[in-house]
Amino acid sequence: MDKSADVEGLVHVYTGEGKGKTTAALGVALRAIGWGMNVCVIQFIKGYCDIGEALFAKRFSDQLTLRQFAIDPSRSINKQKVAQRQHQCEEAIEFAEHTIMSEEYDLVIMDEINNAVHYGLIEANRVLSLIKNKPGRLELILTGRSAPPDIIAAADYVTEMKQIKHPYEKGISARKGIDY
Repeated sequence: MDKSADVEGLVHVYTGEGKGKTTAALGVALRAIGWGMNVCVIQFIKGYCDIGEALFAKRFSDQLTLRQFAIDPSRSINKQKVAQRQHQCEEAIEFAEHTIMSEEYDLVIMDEINNAVHYGLIEANRVLSLIKNKPGRLELILTGRSAPPDIIAAADYVTEMKQIKHPYEKGISARKGIDY
């Protein structure tokens, strides 16, 4: 693969109340891996390892690194649980800072980082500094609800997921291989 230093990496933000933010980011990761790129996914809030992306990362460990910092097998995320993850979010942002500056990866996904900023677990200025100082060729994706306006302004791509309808409203739980 031609990993030309001439290609400028861009910043994506996937935000909003609807489903699909992490799924969209993982779609970009799938494409990048297909082209021989190295990808790192850093999950700031999620802590359940029994998910499709973790299984995929094991199979493609030569190109995909997935790091989780919270441990929570329940698959349920609420405001109270998120607020208790200060220490894990600090570890995650330190790992992200090191990973981004290492230039080891072509694509870094900071999954649920917008939520971490929204809940005050990470300062927005720290994320903005990462965006501003990232290596030029690195593609960077930030996911999670409630992306701050400054992060939206700093991004090249911004997509807001809007929920129109969700199977959960009919009592259909998250499904293995489709939703996780």
